[in-house]
Amino acid sequence: MGKLFSIGEVLIDFIPLQKGVALKDVFSFERAPGGAPANVAAAVAKYGQKAAMISKLGNDAFGDFLVEQLVEAGVEVDKVYRTGEANTALAFVSLKENGERDFSFYRNPSADLLLSEEEIEPAWFKAGDILHFCSVDLVESPMKQAHKKAIAAVSEADGLVSFDPNVRLPLWEDPEDCRKAILEFLPTADIVKVSDEELNFITGIKDESDAIQSLFVGNVKAVIYTKGAAGADLFLKDEKFESRGYSVKPVDTTGAGDAFMGGFLYQLLEMKANPANLEEVLRGNQTEILQFANASGALTTTGKGAISALPTKREVEELIGK
Repeated sequence: MGKLFSIGEVLIDFIPLQKGVALKDVFSFERAPGGAPANVAAAVAKYGQKAAMISKLGNDAFGDFLVEQLVEAGVEVDKVYRTGEANTALAFVSLKENGERDFSFYRNPSADLLLSEEEIEPAWFKAGDILHFCSVDLVESPMKQAHKKAIAAVSEADGLVSFDPNVRLPLWEDPEDCRKAILEFLPTADIVKVSDEELNFITGIKDESDAIQSLFVGNVKAVIYTKGAAGADLFLKDEKFESRGYSVKPVDTTGAGDAFMGGFLYQLLEMKANPANLEEVLRGNQTEILQFANASGALTTTGKGAISALPTKREVEELIGK
């Protein structure tokens, strides 16, 4: 059975205790473990598959807390290094009344950006593994080069590569730098997840169908187009599969997309997907895979934070109606 490896940031989300106010007006927060790649790893582990995090944290109390939270979620942390050269990343979030978010990040740089390519061991990766990454840690840094080495290694080992751009423009000096980095890494992925809010920014194409088709470059075999509460569409090069979302009362949408992706990749590990059979697995099981992913994402919005709000596998199956 394969394993999920997530590479990238692990950080603290400071969630406001007040909703519907600007970040400058929030006067109290509660901490929650987060970071998109870490959220995905936690979801996969919580649902019952093996997951490991590849990252770096500061030698500080926040780093200690995050390691504890990953372990509690069942994520392997032997590839989470520690450093005294930078602090663990922090993100302060303000919540609108509908649960949508506004971010302010503290990292210049943060410890995760100091993970180097020398710390990536190709022997970690085996056939049937999945490597998942996002764009936040693709800024010019040692971590960007670490991504390149890990992607090459898992591909060489006959594993799958999953990419969720997860655009966070406040972390980039120039939005165009973010877009260029996404387009640079896009062809290395077998699976790409993109949200309705990100599609036009990434592709520059207004027509939705044309924009999605433009993502099929390089190794890309599947594109997942998420539409929040409206569900998600799965595209293979010549096929489209639609799915509906689940109606819940959102409290905090932080981590919903990551929980969706965690549910999606969990299913691929269960079905022993690999580069050779990926399209066949998705074509034959798209209803089950998308239902599980949609329910996973929806339920996560009913609690605060990301990892903290992840549902159990049983709760996901109950929402689906199994």
